[in-house]
Amino acid sequence: MSLAVAIQMDPIEAIDIEGDSTFVLALEAQRRGHGLFHYLPQHLSLKDSRVYARMQPLEVRREKGNHFTLGGPQSVDLATVDVVLMRQDPPFDMSYITATHLLEHVHPETLVVNDPVHVRNAPEKLFVTHFPELMPPTLITSDKREVEAFRAEHRDIIVKPLFGNGGAGVFHLGPEDENLNALLELFTDLYREPIIVQRYLPEVRQGDKRIILIDGHPAGAINRVPAKGEARSNMHAGGRAEPAKLTGREMEICEAIGPTLQERGLIFVGIDVIGDYMTEINVTSPTGLQEINRFDDVCLEAQIWDVIEKRYGAGHTTPSV
Repeated sequence: MSLAVAIQMDPIEAIDIEGDSTFVLALEAQRRGHGLFHYLPQHLSLKDSRVYARMQPLEVRREKGNHFTLGGPQSVDLATVDVVLMRQDPPFDMSYITATHLLEHVHPETLVVNDPVHVRNAPEKLFVTHFPELMPPTLITSDKREVEAFRAEHRDIIVKPLFGNGGAGVFHLGPEDENLNALLELFTDLYREPIIVQRYLPEVRQGDKRIILIDGHPAGAINRVPAKGEARSNMHAGGRAEPAKLTGREMEICEAIGPTLQERGLIFVGIDVIGDYMTEINVTSPTGLQEINRFDDVCLEAQIWDVIEKRYGAGHTTPSV
C-alpha cells in the first residue's frame, strides 16, 4: 500500500531532527513507500466547497543541516490525497480552530490524523476535565474571587493560561507569595479566556511523566524532570528527559481514557501525569516519540503508521460520538 501523505506542520527547516516527532513520522512513512507532501496551515484554502493546500513534495533524511528536500509548490485538492497529518504546534487559537474546520470538509474520505473535529473539541486543559477522578483539584474561571477562594483552600497553587503550551505562562504561587493579584492583572491583559488554577503537586520535583497512547493504548513514557529552581518540567522550559515505566496508577489512567480516545479517532495522544494525577491530554501535536525510542529501543512511529494504515484500509471511518 502506497499512500499520498500531506503533512500540515510548521516550517520544516526549523525543526530539531533529534527531538521532533513529526520528523520521525515522516521518515517512517517514507520508509514504507508513501509519498510525502509538506504545507503550512496558512496555505489552506476553501473554494467552492473544496479544500486546497499549496504544498510541496517532500523528502526527508536524518542529516543535520540537510534533513529535507522540497519540490515545487502546487495547489492540491486534499480530497485527492489519502492521509493528512495535522502536526502544527499550538497555541490552540482561532487560527488552529479554523484549520480544524477546513479539514473537517475532507475527513474521513481523506483520513486526517488526529480527527479534526475531536482535536477542536479536546483542548489539552479542557478535555482532561471530563475525567475529574483522574485529575488534581482544578478551577477554570475569570472570576478573581473564585481564584482567591481556591487559593485559600489549597494554599499552594499553579496558575496558567488555558490555551498555553510548552510551559509558557505557568506560575507556581506558594502560600506566602504576594504576586497573585499582579499575576491576575497580567493574565487579564494578555488573555480574554479564563485561566486554569490547580493545586500544586510537589511530586513534580520527581518529574512530570509524558505517556504516549496509540489508538487508546499506552505505548511508552518518559519522565521529564524540572531544572533546579524551576516549577515547569516541559522540555521547552529546560526539563530533562529520563527513562520511565508505567505504574499501576498510570495504567489505570490509560485504561480509563483509552476507549474515549478510540471513539474520537485520536490515534496519537500524549498525556501528562504528575504523581497520581493526570494534568493534560495532548491531542494537537504531541511529542516524545524520539526520546522514548532511544530509552526503550522501540519505534513508536511504526506503531502509529500501523494504526493509520489499518484505519485507512478499513475505510478510515470512526464511530460517531
